[in-house]
Amino acid sequence: MISIQSLGLLLFGFLMLAQGCSAQETGVQSGLVEKENPDIREIYTGADYLLRDPAQLAGKHLGLVVNQTSMVGGKHLVDTLLKLDIDILNIFAPEHGFRGQADAGEVVKDGVDVQTGLPIVSLYGSHKKPTSIDLEGIDLVIFDIQDVGARFYTYISTLHYVMEACAEAGIEVLVLDRPNPNGFVVDGPVLDMAYTSFVGKHPVPVLHGMTVGEYAQMINGEAWLSDGIQCELSIIPCVNYTHNDRYSLPVKPSPNLPDDRAIACYPSTCFFEGTVISEGRGTDYPFQVFGAPELDSALCSFTFTPISKSGAKHPKFEGKPCYGFSIVDVPNDFEEQIGVNLNYLIHLYNLYPEPAVFFLANGFFDKLAGGKELREAIINGQTAEEIKASWQDDLFAFKAKRKQYLLYPDFE
Repeated sequence: MISIQSLGLLLFGFLMLAQGCSAQETGVQSGLVEKENPDIREIYTGADYLLRDPAQLAGKHLGLVVNQTSMVGGKHLVDTLLKLDIDILNIFAPEHGFRGQADAGEVVKDGVDVQTGLPIVSLYGSHKKPTSIDLEGIDLVIFDIQDVGARFYTYISTLHYVMEACAEAGIEVLVLDRPNPNGFVVDGPVLDMAYTSFVGKHPVPVLHGMTVGEYAQMINGEAWLSDGIQCELSIIPCVNYTHNDRYSLPVKPSPNLPDDRAIACYPSTCFFEGTVISEGRGTDYPFQVFGAPELDSALCSFTFTPISKSGAKHPKFEGKPCYGFSIVDVPNDFEEQIGVNLNYLIHLYNLYPEPAVFFLANGFFDKLAGGKELREAIINGQTAEEIKASWQDDLFAFKAKRKQYLLYPDFE
């Protein structure tokens, strides 16, 4: 009997042959940022192909790690599987919850989904790793969540703990792969494992350039699970996706990443979460506007006032005018946002009237950066170019390691 993973790979190869071209030769999907002379092609997710043969799930007792992004054919994967009488025992909810409405960092509670009646087990509350009780009776866990390719975006930390728990329980994990909207670049400091946390579990750069399926292979292949244990892992890959693509997400992956521009800016402006600067939560443009009440309005080109709203309850500086900058309209083609742009961070540090308190004392900035070096370099007056040059040896080594886990044609 053919395995789930083999089925996905066969479908991948079949579509490439049917189109008469290799993955490297295909152009850009309609709806992506256009390239010169694109071939119009459709990108299919792993979930699309699982549902072409749902009979393979018959008789299995499932746990699903899913959220609002787990859409296929305009419907939620859970709803589709229930209509097919597939047995779902538990829904496992990551940060932001099953329906994707909780704030960043807000505790997600166990409960029952009112729309489906299914039990919800929070993986962002009292524990982040499924327990043996959570997994009782389950013989397959499906992971289908849209990631954005940044190390500190916590869905890949949830993936780690799910794989680890399933490895310990002898349960297979099936990843339904989805494109990485930042998958066309590898950039940023590589995490020092002395700074490991839920916003950085592994020694990878801020932008790792992998899909969730590829990342899962690296977790296994690099023996990153506890005691080097191996998870029984299967992946149904995307079809027609390459790491050259600029993929536009059909559903926002979390409340404060509402559009393509926010997703492109996020790897650069998320660092403000570890500083006295607002990253724009509580506005219509999170991660695209940034500032603080203490900044000199004469030196800043933009003013905003954060307010409490869905997905951003009680944001930093709620109700207070903040003076800073907006990158909402720059750039439309995202070219300036490729990679980790340190200029925003360095500029705000230099403008802030009390640089000694710019970085929060709780050490969160170092966790986001994956070490103390970035903070110290900014304090010491290094330029963005000098700092980025210091990453290159580590990035070169990481890229060599990354190649062995890729499922799709690369950008290099």
